[in-house]
This record gives sequence, C-alpha cells and structure tokens, in this order.
Amino acid sequence: MNKLFKVIKDIFLIKELRIRIRNTLFFLVFFRIGSIIVLPGIDVTQISGSAKRVFGLLDSFLGSSLNQFSVFSVGVTPYISASIIMQLLSIAWPKIQKIQREGEMGKRKIAQISRVLTIFIAIFQSFQYLFIATGSGNVSISRTFFIFISIIILTAGALFCMWLGEKITDKGIGNGVTMLIMVGIVSAFPSALYEEAVHRGSRSMFLFALELFVLFLIVLALVAFTQATRRVPIQYAKQLSTSTIYGGKRQYIPFKLNSSGVMPIIFANLLIVAISFLLGLWKDKFLWLAYISGMLQDFTSWLFNLLFAFFIIVFTFFYTAITVNPVQIAEDMKRSGSFIPGITSGNATARFLDGVLDKITLPAAIFLGVIAVLPAFACMAGLSSSFSKFYGGTSLLIMVSSILEIFQQIESYLLMRRYEVIINKRVGVK
Repeated sequence: MNKLFKVIKDIFLIKELRIRIRNTLFFLVFFRIGSIIVLPGIDVTQISGSAKRVFGLLDSFLGSSLNQFSVFSVGVTPYISASIIMQLLSIAWPKIQKIQREGEMGKRKIAQISRVLTIFIAIFQSFQYLFIATGSGNVSISRTFFIFISIIILTAGALFCMWLGEKITDKGIGNGVTMLIMVGIVSAFPSALYEEAVHRGSRSMFLFALELFVLFLIVLALVAFTQATRRVPIQYAKQLSTSTIYGGKRQYIPFKLNSSGVMPIIFANLLIVAISFLLGLWKDKFLWLAYISGMLQDFTSWLFNLLFAFFIIVFTFFYTAITVNPVQIAEDMKRSGSFIPGITSGNATARFLDGVLDKITLPAAIFLGVIAVLPAFACMAGLSSSFSKFYGGTSLLIMVSSILEIFQQIESYLLMRRYEVIINKRVGVK
C-alpha cells in the first residue's frame, strides 16, 4: 500500500505527466458530453427492437452511444475503418508503399489521407445507421430531411471524435482512439454490474460472487495474453576497430503473441453488421435472407458466433501479416550486422521469422476467437445480456489493452524521473 501511495505521489511530482493526465480528463469529459446529446427530431423510445439488436453488436465497443442515438453515435469507427483501408492499400498499392518509405513526411501524408477518407466513410456509416434507426417511422419531421441533417451532424461528430483521439495521443496519455472506446465501455460497466446484481437477487449472492471471480480470472488470462511475447535471440557480429573489439552482444526480437491487438475483433464486428445490413435490404423479397439477417443480429445465435470466430481468426493472420514484415526485419538485421544463431542471413532468416510468426499467431487467433464468443455462452448460461458482454469480446479486450498501455506510459515517465534523480545526485556529489 505504501508503494502505491508513493507511485501516486511521484505521478503528481512530474509536471509533464500531470499536465498530460489533466488534458486527457478534459478531452474525455467533452467526449462523454457529446455521447449523451441526442440527435434532434428522433424519438428514442420508438426505436424498433430489431434496430437495437443491430446497434447492440457495435455498442460492445462504443459504450451504448448507438442505442442512445447521440451526436457521437458513429464515434471513431469511421477513423478506424479508414486506418484499416490505408493499411490494406499499403500492401496492394505501390504508390502508398512509396509514401510510407518517406519517413516522418510519409506518415503525415498517410494520416492526412486517412482523415479525408474518414469523411466519406462517416457519411456512409451515418446513412447506414440512420436508415436502420428510422425504419419504424420514429421521427417527428420528414424522414428524408431528418436523415440529411443527421448525416451532417454525425459526420461532424465523427470528425470531432477523430480530432479528440489525436489530441489525446499528442497531448494526453495513451492511444487516443482506444481510450475513447474504453471510456464508452467503462461507462456502461456500473449499470451492467447493477443489473446483474438485481437479476440474481439477495438469494443468489454467492452465484453473483462466483461470476465476479470468474470474470477476474478471465481478466488475468487477458492480461497474460496481451503481455506475452516470443523472444527470438539475435547475435551481433564482433567487429575490430584499431585495437578495440566491439559488438558480439546477444539481444532479442520480442514478437508479441497478440501483435494484432483488438483490430480483428473490431473488423469482424463491423463486417458482420455490414452483412446483416445488406441482407436486410432484401428481407422483404426473400424470407431466408430475413432469417439469416435476424440470426446475425443475435449475438447468441450459432451462425453469428461461428462467423464471428471465423472472421477473427482470418483477420488475425491477415492483420499480423500486414503489420509485421519478416523480410524487412531480415534486411534490417543484415544491414546492422546481426543474425539469429544457427540461421544464415537473408532469405533463411525471413523464412525462420515467418515460421515463428505462424506458430504464435495460430494460438493467438484461436484465443481471440474464444474470447470473442464467451459473452454469448455467458448469456446462455443465465447472465444478464448487458453484464455478459463484459465476459470477453471487444469490451473486455479493449479495456485491458488500453489500461495496460496507460500503465506502461506512466511507468516510462516514472522511470525517466528515477534516472533524473540518480543523475542529479551524482552531479551533486561531484
């Protein structure tokens, strides 16, 4: 306990860290205010149950902003989609690859293209969202006029959320986009916990405590999964300079077990919602399409969970392949004079690293798939629908990943302060 209080004291002693925490809280307050401002002209109480089921799939990582029909309903999903598209184009389009090689200037160009692409994606997603939301005729004005005005509002809200995320990353602490998603999720957790406690009642408090203990074990497993790395040893060749021999040190390349993060789950979620939306356009003509669309809107259905797990496994391999390039790593190692013991430089090193990635990505993809479908099994086991969503899936994974990232940044600032204290003491002694 004394160590905890000391850490808190050290946090407030570091001026830059104190300012970053204050800025982060300030930006998050703005985000939460926008998340409770309802779109003008819509009656939230008249939204159909099928529409709420569709939005519930996305609300698992938007913190109920969709079901509240706020001005930040689409949130940062257009920006996430734009980032994914740019990563895909960086593989398929040589022009984007050329921009990437320009270093810092290339990163700024790609970021600017992503912002422009976010506008068009936000318009499309806003139309898709409003088309579903207003299907039951729950607006007090002309539906066409309402959709037109609301698209402008939601697009502006998405751009503001993107700006907030970038500001939190630059002037706050942690990844801004992930933190905005996490805050929305955390805001829904107390009500879900209360709903589960009421659902169990006073006679089932032991069962409720058991559920919390199981949730604690799942969180521990997620923390271990997020932090796990596969260290590949590398050796630096010894070099002779006049009378001095340098080099020859052994280091490691840390490959994270979950190098793709939450992106496969988010992308799989968005893809299922898009498929459900497209099938719903023809549900009046084909009854079997209506049946499939209904199953994809129910996160406890076998079809939803089967597709969800399959998409997650596929996207985990795909996202790992586009974010970690064994060939580039092998080339960098060759230029720096390092090698893997027992493996020749060049193509053999690239093949070895690619094999290591395949071996660690398979269990990671399966684990992500299992975590993603856990909420469905929890709901079928008798937990309330809102609380069961925290038993895994996107909600819990984003919460754990974001909190760990915040802790790591705080720890880096504290470590820098310790180094400064040690250096100042030595200077003072001299």
